[in-house]
Amino acid sequence: MTNQEPLSPVALQSGNGSAAPRVLIVTAVEAERDAILRGLGGSARRFEVIAAGAGTAAAAAGTAAMLAGGRFGCVVSAGIGGGFPGRAPVGSLVVASELIAADLGAETPEGFRSAAELGFGRVLVPAAPAQAAALTAALAAAGLAVSTGPVLTVSTATGTAETAAALLARHPGAAAEAMEGHGVAVAAEARGLPVLELRAVSNPVGPRDRSAWKIGEALDMLSKAAAILLEVL
Repeated sequence: MTNQEPLSPVALQSGNGSAAPRVLIVTAVEAERDAILRGLGGSARRFEVIAAGAGTAAAAAGTAAMLAGGRFGCVVSAGIGGGFPGRAPVGSLVVASELIAADLGAETPEGFRSAAELGFGRVLVPAAPAQAAALTAALAAAGLAVSTGPVLTVSTATGTAETAAALLARHPGAAAEAMEGHGVAVAAEARGLPVLELRAVSNPVGPRDRSAWKIGEALDMLSKAAAILLEVL
């Protein structure tokens, strides 16, 4: 199968016409998928929403399999995640500007070196800029708290202040972390498709305290954001 041509921002935002390529939304788990579907409601004909599994490998494999079997014009990695304090508070939304494999690399005597620094390829996929800006603006116009910035993909969720500080030192301005975005992005990029990442913040990045997590509230916010996707994509 040949690579599909990405849609223009105008086409992606038109929201009409059954002939338009579909939008693939990739979540990790069923609870996130169901939250997205609730937000889309009965107007989800152009959206395919899947729960591909947790982690970059499952996300990339699930995304690639779906893209091989259908015609899509845009891919969205969506779900809940951690927000960096002072950048994305619990209960808010984050639209990624970049999707970064933040812990793909090696430890060295001089400190962590990314796979890119080691010459093993890229660790950053830019989000589609026009679509990310349109989504951020639409969420804000709907009265939803939203920020934008790099979203870090990690294979081990951060659980200490030291790790959070190290991530921010390597990626200043990072807004959130999750475990799937970069995998989804690599699969989308391989087919020349624009990619977005949307996260609802359930907990702060840092010391791990599950009793303080707001997973239900984050899923509700994810549903509200999914309704806005109908307007933008």
